[in-house]
Amino acid sequence: MERELFGTDGIRGVPGRFPLDDATIYAAGRALGEFVARQDPAGSLRVLIGMDTRESGPHLSALLAAGLISAGVRPVSAGVITTPAVSALVRAGGFAAGVVISASHNPFTDNGIKLFNFSGMKFPDLIEDQIEAEILGANRAMPPGADSVAAADSGPLLTANRQFATAYLDLLRARADGQARLDGLSVVLDCANGAASRLAPELFASLGARVITLFAAPNGQNINAGCGSLHPEAMCRAVVEKGAHLGVAFDGDADRAIFSTASGRAVDGDGVLYLMARAWKAARRLKGGVVVGTSMTNLGLERALAGKGISLIRVPVGDRYVLEEMLRRGANLGGEPSGHVIFLDDGPAGDGLATALKLAAAVVRDDSLEHLTRGLVLYPQRMINVPVKRKPPLDSLPKVSRLLQQARAALGEPNRIVLRYSGTEPLVRVMVEAENESEVVRWATAIAEGLRASIGGQERHSG
Repeated sequence: MERELFGTDGIRGVPGRFPLDDATIYAAGRALGEFVARQDPAGSLRVLIGMDTRESGPHLSALLAAGLISAGVRPVSAGVITTPAVSALVRAGGFAAGVVISASHNPFTDNGIKLFNFSGMKFPDLIEDQIEAEILGANRAMPPGADSVAAADSGPLLTANRQFATAYLDLLRARADGQARLDGLSVVLDCANGAASRLAPELFASLGARVITLFAAPNGQNINAGCGSLHPEAMCRAVVEKGAHLGVAFDGDADRAIFSTASGRAVDGDGVLYLMARAWKAARRLKGGVVVGTSMTNLGLERALAGKGISLIRVPVGDRYVLEEMLRRGANLGGEPSGHVIFLDDGPAGDGLATALKLAAAVVRDDSLEHLTRGLVLYPQRMINVPVKRKPPLDSLPKVSRLLQQARAALGEPNRIVLRYSGTEPLVRVMVEAENESEVVRWATAIAEGLRASIGGQERHSG
């Protein structure tokens, strides 16, 4: 059955409209609270809430908190903080669950809700389905006085406590590989005007790095706007202009990171997996001799790892599916090209700041990022996002099916074509990968045009 609320990364939408209208958010808080109370009625009935820097965050947080309170559960606020911080703090602090109010890399006009269980893992699909059924089955009219409950009863509890940010940074420093000090390292940090804006510069400076900060002045509306992991160009330029050793671009909630070498070359999640897998295999730390990627992982990474005796296992797009496969196989390294990388020995969530620390330590200890990623030759790849007005099965579109058949014949072997609907936005994503770059661009464009003609919707702009 198709879901109405939950996508691949929680509930996403436009605040004020279903599913982020006030009544649904209140119902979501109540449903989560009732679930928590059923699971462990004698245990911790506290839920940790964090948010990114979107202007809609405080209102959504208050409504969710009011719903939790109505179920007898106490909300506790970490304020503006990263998504992986909430995952780590829930696990370390004995919370029954965690919630992050964020739409990750989306524009400020969107927002969302991500749910974490007591172990810091995102709820599995089955539990999200149960919570969704309770939300949709509830009387979602706002109960009398709910707005005043959110403002009065939960207000003191939602006063952000700085101790959570401090505890999170302490956890990161404790996990740092090898030498924790970064003395002598010059690093550019693009904070996407998001949740990392205060945390990332403080973390790197505390370890001795010379920090050059970009896009760390959030105003509620500039999160991800022409910056961050989706737009790393300014970060890459700044690395070259400032003579820095390394650059990092986070997304709005800092669960992903894209990097730059000293020469200004961008390094995505595939590059991170390559250098970490090689290092861990040499140190006999790579469990199972495998790395878990997704359908979007570049074929070049798969072949480079195979040359080192390491297998790549592919799963559907989404860090939750990467994690599930890692747990199933006993693997400890996995991730996505987008910059989500999971180091399972540290915790179950992708963490942009943790990944950045590991790469920074490797650059200080071993070599430049340029040299650490040599040997990885990525195949030409073209990604196009096509806005859609509906999401029928893709194999039901005759024009698109014909184009796929023609493209596979024309591209030759090896080639990969992946079409998938976004789980968080009204988009279909087109990815074409093969040896000939001009043919890759040609066929990706043709397939995207076929999709626009068949099910295209209004273009979205992120500012």
